[in-house]
Amino acid sequence: MPSIKVIKRRMTSVGTTKKIIRAMGMVAASKLQRERPRLIAARSYFGEATKMIDDLRRSEDAREHAFFTRRAVQNTAYVVITSDRGLCGSYNVNLITKTLAHMKGKKDEKIIAIGFKGYEQLKRRNKNILLRYVDVLDTGFHKDAERIAGYLSSLYASGEIDEAYVAFTKFETALSHRPSIEKVLPIGLEKPVYVGGMQYEKSAHFYADHAIPLYLGAFIYAALHESIACEQAARMISTDTSTHNAADIIQKLTRVYNRRRQASITQEISEIVSSASMLKDTKHYQ
Repeated sequence: MPSIKVIKRRMTSVGTTKKIIRAMGMVAASKLQRERPRLIAARSYFGEATKMIDDLRRSEDAREHAFFTRRAVQNTAYVVITSDRGLCGSYNVNLITKTLAHMKGKKDEKIIAIGFKGYEQLKRRNKNILLRYVDVLDTGFHKDAERIAGYLSSLYASGEIDEAYVAFTKFETALSHRPSIEKVLPIGLEKPVYVGGMQYEKSAHFYADHAIPLYLGAFIYAALHESIACEQAARMISTDTSTHNAADIIQKLTRVYNRRRQASITQEISEIVSSASMLKDTKHYQ
């Protein structure tokens, strides 16, 4: 059984940790509030880019472009977006688990890891990581999204990859986030296509060469905003749970401390009473 001094030290330690975790939760809540309008703007931006690609789908010329053409899959690229720091519950684990399950049966995966936690887990499993981005989610990442999109486009155009996926977490509500893996290359032609519509100067091929990297950049940009919103929401929930757990631990330690202190006081009183009785008996015999 630990001494009163040890119990007191533990209570102080847990109390300090509780204050730190609560502060982290407040920071996460503040960041989530700040991120919400940015997420709405990023979704709107991606929506406009999608309309541009839908117009391209209607062009018979563009449908023959390499980015729209399916081919035998030998190499697959993944852009995996996770957090740089922990204390966000199962946010990273859920996404990595789903990504690894999706990779089963794929040939020669090539990975662009955004976020240290995902990079760490994928590296531990000896996955082929082409690029690593750290601290992207803490800065303005529009240029990073464009850079990654350009890199993916060049890999696909050169034949080094035959398809590409983006693994990220979709933000639904502060309490609901869903790991998602979406195919970005080649561009799907599942929607009904009709000939006509937009007229492109030079050619639809020339327009697609510039429009598709822009579309990919918008997709990755939106996915980054979805991920940062989910990360902050997950951290807010995780820190709230940890704060409650710390409070429970302090409550249990307080009970133990009070019982030990009461037992110590009772023992001291018993010793004083016994000593007084012994002194009284000694005087009586004298």
